[in-house]
Amino acid sequence: MRSPLGTLTTLYVTQYLGIGFITVGLTAILRDGGTSLDTLALLQFVGLIWPIKFLWAPLLDRFGSRRLGHYRSWLLALQGGLVLALLALLPYPRPAGQLGPIVAICAAYVLLSATQDIAVDAVAVRVLSERARGVGNGVQVSASYVGNLLGGGACVVVYDRYGWVPAILLLAGLTAVGLLVVWRFREPPRVARPAGVGPAYRALWSVFGQPGCRWWTFGVVPLVYTGAGAAYALVSPALVDAGWSLERIGVVTGVVTSVPAVVAGLAAGALVGRLGRAGVLVAAGVALAASTAALLPLLTGRAPLAPTVLALSAFMAAYTAANVVLYTVNMDYSRPGSGGTDFTVLSSFGLVCSFAAASVGLAAADRVGYPAVAVGSVVLVAAGVAVGVAHQRRHPRPAPAPAAAPAAPVAPATVRTGP
Repeated sequence: MRSPLGTLTTLYVTQYLGIGFITVGLTAILRDGGTSLDTLALLQFVGLIWPIKFLWAPLLDRFGSRRLGHYRSWLLALQGGLVLALLALLPYPRPAGQLGPIVAICAAYVLLSATQDIAVDAVAVRVLSERARGVGNGVQVSASYVGNLLGGGACVVVYDRYGWVPAILLLAGLTAVGLLVVWRFREPPRVARPAGVGPAYRALWSVFGQPGCRWWTFGVVPLVYTGAGAAYALVSPALVDAGWSLERIGVVTGVVTSVPAVVAGLAAGALVGRLGRAGVLVAAGVALAASTAALLPLLTGRAPLAPTVLALSAFMAAYTAANVVLYTVNMDYSRPGSGGTDFTVLSSFGLVCSFAAASVGLAAADRVGYPAVAVGSVVLVAAGVAVGVAHQRRHPRPAPAPAAAPAAPVAPATVRTGP
């Protein structure tokens, strides 16, 4: 395993390729084919599989091949399944008229992708040192944008120029790169895993018994995600209200703002090791407040192109940096023996908060207006940052675990009791 970060980067990007295609690319293709907005909204429901993946995460921690590698055995099957699910779309070149099988295949893909994410996160918990976790989570968050760019952007361009089959083959081919990486990956021998299914599922609750974990998960995470998520939910409807075309909205929010988000994710990941979790969280919080304030002209109906793109780019960059810190502390609380379960349940709670925040934010905006919700979002993020800094002071990171001897396999990290 010469480059764990290279392996993780490839796997994170490839798992998001199909997600980007389904949520952005396929949605545009179906709309172009005359599919109603109500039907497109139903397609988005397949994304709800991701927040509930913690329900089967303990099974990945409990079962796995010792010969092939505990999580590597899962990844071989899941990454191969992702490729096959995409190839299963080939017989449906007119997706607007074949929605039944298309939705079923998409649901299967999302299930495989969500499960693959559990296994990759568990590998990351095992192979990343405490200092490298910021970089690793920066890669993870940035990979989602790269996947969306390729799956939701490049594949749509190929579809528009060459048709359905070349677009799907490109998507499957890019995803197959991850299968090659998994095949070459050599997972360190696993010395700790749950003794049975019961202990594996008890990890869903025991993770919160670590010092400060409940404080972080039910204090910091909901404040930051609710504030940022509510503000982000305002963007698309505000752009529509300001008179932007759907094509411009798609290009700006799906492609243009993804570039600074990728850069911010990687930069935040690198800075976590130097400035600490609290330092990057403060910087991201200040940037979120400033960029949300910069969105106020848009939220009051004025959206000139250049200033709006700059404000949206700054907001997405700050939102991404905050995500990196939240994911890094979640990984700090993930134990080697149940890393897939721990990281998944902690991260899933953040996803639930984001979904709820989007709904509540839009409902509130209908009653009090966009600017009032934006101000409330800034207050929530500021509160989350303050609570997060207090948490980090109370529960500082322990010293990094000693490195393994050069001749020995990479050893799993020691069990942590706090970030």
